[in-house]
Amino acid sequence: MIDGEISGDEDLVIQGTVKGRVVLKENLYVEQSGVVEADIETRNVEVSGQVTGNILSSEKVEITAGGRAVGDIKAPRILIADGAIFKGNVDMDV
Repeated sequence: MIDGEISGDEDLVIQGTVKGRVVLKENLYVEQSGVVEADIETRNVEVSGQVTGNILSSEKVEITAGGRAVGDIKAPRILIADGAIFKGNVDMDV
């Protein structure tokens, strides 16, 4: 488990638990085993696991069929697959 802020310039794949804040210049992938309790700020986000927190994306947020997201999403493109769970507000005016 990671508790704190993660920042970087490259893609990040989360398979465990992260609490705090995630700030990336590239892409974030939350695998099925991943649990994120953090605000996220990145280019692209793909949620196959669980995310609790607000997401700010400069390009795209995708919640896959097994993914679960609770929090507000702000991104120009948002894809929510059939079977995904989402609770929050969407803002596509970026």
